[in-house]
Amino acid sequence: MRLPEEPDLPPQIYIVPMIDVVFAILTFFILSTLYLTRSQGLRVSLPSAATAQSQNASQVVVSLDQKGNLALDKQPIKLNVLSDRVRTLLSRDRQAVVIINADERVSHGQVVAVMDQLRTIPNIRLGIATQQP
Repeated sequence: MRLPEEPDLPPQIYIVPMIDVVFAILTFFILSTLYLTRSQGLRVSLPSAATAQSQNASQVVVSLDQKGNLALDKQPIKLNVLSDRVRTLLSRDRQAVVIINADERVSHGQVVAVMDQLRTIPNIRLGIATQQP
């Protein structure tokens, strides 16, 4: 007695394992790009704002910590030379946004003094750093 031959099955591509691999690679790239963001500024406790929006342009960060110490891109700086240094940085990138990164406990007068110095620069684009509640 002879057994009937089994028909050859056509080759098949199992897509479910391929989807799993692509999803794992996609997850890796998404998570790794989170660590590529450039964070410049001093450690400050930012005020909350429900209407805060993210800025995608290049940034120049001016920081004011709770003691009133001023820094430009993490480098300590005096208020009287701030506008000159920022003007130099903006001459390289005219589309940059100057972000004021002020601690919520710093006095309002100090933030206004920094903004006043920065507003002497023509066509400056200012932003204030906040965190979402």
